[in-house]
Amino acid sequence: MPKRVVSDEKLIACLRKNKGIRAVAARELGISVRNITVRAGDLIAKGVEGLESTYQAPRPEEKDFEFTPLPMDDVSIEELIAHRKRQFANKRNYEEASKLIPIRVKLDGAIGILHFGDPHVDDDGTDIEALERHTALVNATKGLFAVNVGDTTNNWVGRLARLYADQSTSAAQAWRLAEWFVGRCNWLYMISGNHDAWSGAGDPLRWIAKQQDALYKSSEARIALKFPNGLEVRVNARHDHSGSSIWNPAHGPMKAAIMGTRDHIYVAGHKHESAYSVLKDAISGITMHALKVASYKVYDRFAKDKGFRDNALSPCVLTTINPALPPEHPDLVKVWWQPEEGADYLKFLRRGL
Repeated sequence: MPKRVVSDEKLIACLRKNKGIRAVAARELGISVRNITVRAGDLIAKGVEGLESTYQAPRPEEKDFEFTPLPMDDVSIEELIAHRKRQFANKRNYEEASKLIPIRVKLDGAIGILHFGDPHVDDDGTDIEALERHTALVNATKGLFAVNVGDTTNNWVGRLARLYADQSTSAAQAWRLAEWFVGRCNWLYMISGNHDAWSGAGDPLRWIAKQQDALYKSSEARIALKFPNGLEVRVNARHDHSGSSIWNPAHGPMKAAIMGTRDHIYVAGHKHESAYSVLKDAISGITMHALKVASYKVYDRFAKDKGFRDNALSPCVLTTINPALPPEHPDLVKVWWQPEEGADYLKFLRRGL
C-alpha cells in the first residue's frame, strides 16, 4: 500500500486548527503521530508559528469542600540526597582504609602470629581442649598474637538448622562458647567465615569482638605490621582465597600472591586442610608464604560422608617474624605447624628483651 503524502501547507493548517495536538491531527490526516512530530519539529525550527500545542485541560468546577494537604511521611528529597552523599562518603572512607590496615607493633624484637583454623567451638567433633591450650599459649608468650580465620561456630540457619538435632550443643550454648573463646585472649584481628556470614547483617560475633576491642572484618583482612625499626610486614588473610587445584591445596593463596598484592604472609581456612607453599617475588625480592590452615573440628561427619581426605597437619599454624633481618631475607618469616615449638623459637628470638 503506497505511503500517504501530506503537504507541509496541509499539515500546518491542520495543526493550527487543532491547537497543535498531534494525535488529533494524525487521525484527520491519516498519518502517524511520529511523522507529524518529526515534521512539526522541522517546521518550528524554520520559524513556522502556531504548531506548538496550546491545549489546556478545562479547569474543574469549584468543589463544595476543601482539605488541608497532609505533610510528607518521609524526608525531603534534599535531605535524602544529602544523606546519600554522607553515606557514600562513609562507605568510601571505610573501603579505602580497609585496603591495607596499618597496625603499629609496640614491641621491639620478634613477634609471632598464631593463626587459629576454623574453630567451630560448638561442634561435638571439635577439640575444645586444644583451643583452650592454644589460647593459653598466646597469653603466656610475650610477643605472640592471635588471629582467627573464621567459622567460630557452626551457626546452622535456615534448612540447616535441623543439624542442631545432630549435636549436643544448643544454639544458645554455641554463642556462650563463642563468647568464651573470643574472650580467652587479645586478637590481632578476626575475620568471619561462611558459617558466620549466615547470620546476615546482625552477626553476633561482630558485637562480641567489639567487646574485646578486636579488629573484626567480613571474609578478609589485609594488614601492614609496622615495626619500631621501620620494617613493614604485610599479612593477607581471607576465610578462603579464590582458586583451587587437586594437585596443590595451597593454590588459592598462591594465586593471590602471584597475581595479586605481593604480601609476606597469605593465610586462609575454610576447607579444613593444611598446606604450605613458599615463593619469591622477583620484583621486590620478598619471600611470600602461602598457607592453608585446617580446623579444630577434627571429626567431621560431612567430610566422612563426602569421602574427603584428611589433609590436616595441625588445627592452627604459627608464623614468627624477625624484624632484625632485612626485608628480602628468606627467614624473615618462619612457619611452624606445632605452635608450642614456634612459641619456643619466638622466646629464643626475644631472649634478652
